[in-house]
Amino acid sequence: MKKIEAIIQPFKLESVKEALHQINIQGMTVTEVKGFGQQKGMREVYRGMEYQVDFIPKVKIEIVAPDDKVVAIVQAIQEQARTGRIGDGKIFVYPVSEAIRLRTGESGDTAL
Repeated sequence: MKKIEAIIQPFKLESVKEALHQINIQGMTVTEVKGFGQQKGMREVYRGMEYQVDFIPKVKIEIVAPDDKVVAIVQAIQEQARTGRIGDGKIFVYPVSEAIRLRTGESGDTAL
């Protein structure tokens, strides 16, 4: 099993969600987050005053999936979240040693 974390632009969430649904990925956790990478924030203008915004709003998607679905999930996220501009985000893939469904006690891939 692997955990896929994707940090993407908020406006890309719906298209990513739909792409994941198309490949039968049914469970995910979505969190609104803030951060910065290469762009190191951005300058905004409000009522004629310019100011620096250090943390950019992003969305973090977390999915735990069997090993055989990881490539398809990463590919779907890449295709839908990429704009080609700085700030598109990142995808991280981590190993997961165990998953347990609390309701039934199932473990491993069946718990997903």
